[in-house]
Amino acid sequence: MEGGGEKVHESCCSDGTQRKKYFRLTAKPVQPLKKSGKSLLIIFFFFNLTADCNAILKALQPIFQEQGMTETVHNWEDHGYLATYIKKNGSFANLRIHPHGLVLVDLQNYNDHTKGREEVDQLLNKVEERMKELFHGNIKRVKRLPAILRGGVIDRYWPTADGRLVEYDIDEVVYDEDSPFQNIKILHSKQFGNILILSGDVNLAESDLAYTQAIMGSGKEDYTGKEVLILGGGDGASNIDQMVIDGCKKYMRKTCGDVLDNLKGECYQVLIEDCIPVLKRYAKEGRMFDYVINDLTAVPISTSPEEDSTWEFLRLILDLSMKVLKQDGKYFTQGNCINLTDALTLYEEQLSRLYCPVEFSKETVCVPSYMELFLTIITC
Repeated sequence: MEGGGEKVHESCCSDGTQRKKYFRLTAKPVQPLKKSGKSLLIIFFFFNLTADCNAILKALQPIFQEQGMTETVHNWEDHGYLATYIKKNGSFANLRIHPHGLVLVDLQNYNDHTKGREEVDQLLNKVEERMKELFHGNIKRVKRLPAILRGGVIDRYWPTADGRLVEYDIDEVVYDEDSPFQNIKILHSKQFGNILILSGDVNLAESDLAYTQAIMGSGKEDYTGKEVLILGGGDGASNIDQMVIDGCKKYMRKTCGDVLDNLKGECYQVLIEDCIPVLKRYAKEGRMFDYVINDLTAVPISTSPEEDSTWEFLRLILDLSMKVLKQDGKYFTQGNCINLTDALTLYEEQLSRLYCPVEFSKETVCVPSYMELFLTIITC
């Protein structure tokens, strides 16, 4: 699921064979993830009744003072209290007491050892016990959130398409380089295997064969002897960025085999070119394909096509693809997270505006490393 329009991969299986190509990445330890770093841990309480802010503050003050923390208290009329507690080692806590019944405790510290994390847990345990003593069962909900690690060797946190924060179980940096086009990362996840990330966008993990299968028609298509044009292909083609190709040849042989050793084989050819000029050239030559698989970029999140250039690019690719697609051909493309209903509806409207009438269908697939259900779209 690579962004941009600078990729094209052509596959022609005229001899009746089908060659499936999708990247899976093999682990190569380069940098282990350090366990140290600034962490933020949050616990919150919600009550069935209006909170006595002053009583809560007085009840919790001794817990922080026992830690040798310096206190500063801010009081807003009708808006409760904010108390900050700072330790000599630089760690600190924020205690926010809202009069409507919400109490938040945020802790930030730098942990180099297990002992430091245990001290944080003990402090939060004391806060929780004291709150339960104070309110005698009137606490509606208590929630303790895991610590967010900051300043580690790698970034574990990547957002979903609809803006939710996900923490991945990354334990190794396999590859991390900047090319003239983008940042290229290959990170290892205990759960998903190696993950390819381009400029902060999670493209594909070893666990994500479901994505490749979906964008190829979920096993319902017979590619024998067919002409297939693949645009992009984070799961099995290539792109204009030579560094991505070189990285794939070195670290992804587990699944792509020797395909990238030679860019032209018995039934395929990889073109390292911008796909738009290639599509225009094919259209001018009258070259037609049975299938066009667009794996360039997902349906844009923005719902303002007149302001977002990604929509303009998407419409251009759609129009050009229809010009090289046979009358009975099929066009496969990725959609996006199914929660982005407005953007997906807008994409359907774009289909109705093509120069030729088309029919389309949709399929929802679970791609493990995306942490969200993903939609693929078939146009014919």
